[in-house]
Amino acid sequence: MNTQKITFVIPAMNEEATLGPLFEGIRSQTRKLGKRLEVVFVDDGSTDSTWQRMRDIADAFPEEVKAVRMRANVGKARALAVGFERATGDVVFTMDADLQDDPVEIPRFLQKLAEGYDLVSGYKQTRHDPWHKVLPSRVFNKMVSKLNGVELHDHNCGFKCYRSEVVKAVKLQGEMHRMIPCLASIEGYRCAEIVVTHHARQHGVSKYGVKRFARGFFDMLTVHFLKNYKDRPLHLFGGLAAV
Repeated sequence: MNTQKITFVIPAMNEEATLGPLFEGIRSQTRKLGKRLEVVFVDDGSTDSTWQRMRDIADAFPEEVKAVRMRANVGKARALAVGFERATGDVVFTMDADLQDDPVEIPRFLQKLAEGYDLVSGYKQTRHDPWHKVLPSRVFNKMVSKLNGVELHDHNCGFKCYRSEVVKAVKLQGEMHRMIPCLASIEGYRCAEIVVTHHARQHGVSKYGVKRFARGFFDMLTVHFLKNYKDRPLHLFGGLAAV
C-alpha cells in the first residue's frame, strides 16, 4: 500500500541551535502517524553554522532530508518558493525554524485538511512575542481579512498545511508568503484555520522588523488587485482615469 508522504519546507536564517530538535520532533510525529517523511531545509543566507547543521542532518538522513542553500538573504517568500519546487509530498507543511511552532500539532492539521479543505493555517491565539510585534500583526490580519475576503485570525502564521497542488499553483514573489491563503483562495482553494500552541523563542533572535508591515500593506493591495481586476485591469485604471 502506498503510504502518504508529507513534506516539510523549512526556511531558516541563523537558526543553528534549533534545527536538530525541530527535525527530531517532526520525525517523531510522522513516524507515529505512519507517514513517509521529506524535509526540505532552505538556508536563507545564514552567517552562522546553520548551513553546516542542515548538511549534517541531510547526510545522516539522506532519504528524508534535502538541504538547499541560498547564498544571499533572499527573503522568506523566495526561500519558500524554492522549497515548494523541491517538495514531492502529497501534503506540504511550512514551519518556522525557531521552535516556536510545535510538531505535536501536526496530526490536528491533517485532521482538519481531511475535512475537505485545501489549506489549513495555524492561529497563534496566545502569543509569546513583544506587544510591538503582536499589536501591528493583529491590525494587519484584520485588514487582510476584510479587504481580501479570507477570514483568518493569523495570516502571518508560518505554520501551515497544504495539499500539494496548492503549493504548485501559488506563485510567490516579493514578500507574498503572508498572502498565500488569499492567493490560494483566488484559485478556488478552500482555507481553514486551527488554534496552535506558540512557544516563546529560546534560541537566536527574531527577524522581525517594522518595515515588513509597510511592505505587507502593499502586498495586501496587490492581492486585492489580483483578486478583483487581474482579468479586467481597465475597469480599475479606466475608472480612476475617468474620475
